[in-house]
Amino acid sequence: MIRFEGVSKTYGNGVRALADVDLEVHPKDFLFLIGPSGAGKTTLLKLIYCEEKPEAGKVFFEEKEVTSLKRPDLFKLRRDIGVVFQDFRLLPTASVYENVSLVLEVLGKAEKEISEQATAALDLVGLSEKVDNFPWQLSGGERQRVALARALVGCPKVILADEPTAEVDPALTWGLMEILDELNKRGTTVIVATHDSEIVNSLKKRVVKIDRGRIIKDDKKGTYV
Repeated sequence: MIRFEGVSKTYGNGVRALADVDLEVHPKDFLFLIGPSGAGKTTLLKLIYCEEKPEAGKVFFEEKEVTSLKRPDLFKLRRDIGVVFQDFRLLPTASVYENVSLVLEVLGKAEKEISEQATAALDLVGLSEKVDNFPWQLSGGERQRVALARALVGCPKVILADEPTAEVDPALTWGLMEILDELNKRGTTVIVATHDSEIVNSLKKRVVKIDRGRIIKDDKKGTYV
């Protein structure tokens, strides 16, 4: 489904984010990306949805080389990928409901379908009572749940989550992971970049460890160490 072939990425300041990475993610995989800060986890995620481009190598999504896609095809690609950003990227002047429903409006859904799906997504993440609030009125954990609702509302084939539990208390952390696990059981491919060793060790999913831009471990049912 997702394939990296000899992918390298160095930023303009000389920082090497990825070095000759080969990786294959299969449909319905649940994969944890682990490694120290600056190891290359976020860059790898950005390359999947084309926020960054590699300087060498190729990235494929469903056999299409993503770096060669023209704008209309890139838009179609991003419809299949839901992203939970580390910095949330919520619209500050839009309500919780509007932040989630906008995804469906862009997809051209009918008004009734938008209402039903956006409401269901917010119910799933436990924010049905916050639909009229604005991001600045929410805690960090609540903003993260809005970001997750926005990522899943369009029923994407893949969800990418960059440190989704970084600002969430322990109780909500497990709630978020249960949602991602349930989505995975329904057929969604899930890739989570995280420093949370407790979650990784408990869930026993596939673990890919990156260090200084290179993959140094890829275990089918791995641990954080």
